[in-house]
Amino acid sequence: MNASPEQPDTSNDSKRALPRYLTVRQLADYLQVNEKKVYALVREGALPATKLTGKWLFPLDLVDQWLLESSHGGLLTDRIVIAGSDDPLLFRAITQVANSVRSQALISYTATGAQLGLSLLSHRRADVCGIHWGPADESHNRHPALIRQFAQSGDWALVRLFRREQGLLVSPGMWTAPIEIEGFFNPQVRWVERQEGAGSQRFLREMIAQHDLDPAKRRITCHASTEREAAALIAMGQAEVAPGVRAAATEFGLDFVSIGWEAFDFALYRGIFFRNLFQQLLDCLRGSDCRRQASMLGGYDLDELGTLVWTGND
Repeated sequence: MNASPEQPDTSNDSKRALPRYLTVRQLADYLQVNEKKVYALVREGALPATKLTGKWLFPLDLVDQWLLESSHGGLLTDRIVIAGSDDPLLFRAITQVANSVRSQALISYTATGAQLGLSLLSHRRADVCGIHWGPADESHNRHPALIRQFAQSGDWALVRLFRREQGLLVSPGMWTAPIEIEGFFNPQVRWVERQEGAGSQRFLREMIAQHDLDPAKRRITCHASTEREAAALIAMGQAEVAPGVRAAATEFGLDFVSIGWEAFDFALYRGIFFRNLFQQLLDCLRGSDCRRQASMLGGYDLDELGTLVWTGND
């Protein structure tokens, strides 16, 4: 059946003539709109887009999914399950969205750690998984490599939320400038250990290797499954040090030793990007209230929020 004049022709024959990534002009022709409308949709964050050497490119497969979701009001628009890495700002944004939709929809968040979250995503127990896996400047390679371990990753995409400052959460008053990081690696200092598969634990291991430290010298007195749990244990006097982000330290009144910056991305099934609830979450993070909270917590850079960094076919 031929497409009607009012709708783009998405037949297999016409798609074979198009590249996998469309330029602004090609997309305008495909959607039968002018190029100004395309740019407007990009500014609104409505279109799946990525910028390469200053030019916008649009993955054709994702554009088709966006059309399908837009035409039918979205699939399962009344619920979304987010798993993976813990983050204080993300928790606040999800709570804000949940309060705004009230009983009309469900948005849930379970901080499982990156690798367990990806496993849940691969088994379709979750729709979205938050991940962070090493320094920010290596994330464009590391994050795709991490999710390629799962056979289902060909159906996923990576969306950047923010960059955040990673380091050590430290009991108040314990850290003074002359003290080197090596000073935390002795039997008198109590550590909170994070679980295997947590991004903060991975970051800590790389710091240990970089400084040629002996991990066996750490005195581990308790374990935590999330950054906020680790921060709470220090605040309650159960330990003095744990890996984590600046925002978690601020939240619990702890000191913070900065090690570096990391990227925090969402891995998700490509169709999820177009769900109303997911777009509401991105809009909430873009809003003035979340930006105010990011500034209050510290250690966030939201300049790349909503950027599509990997499409699953790259």
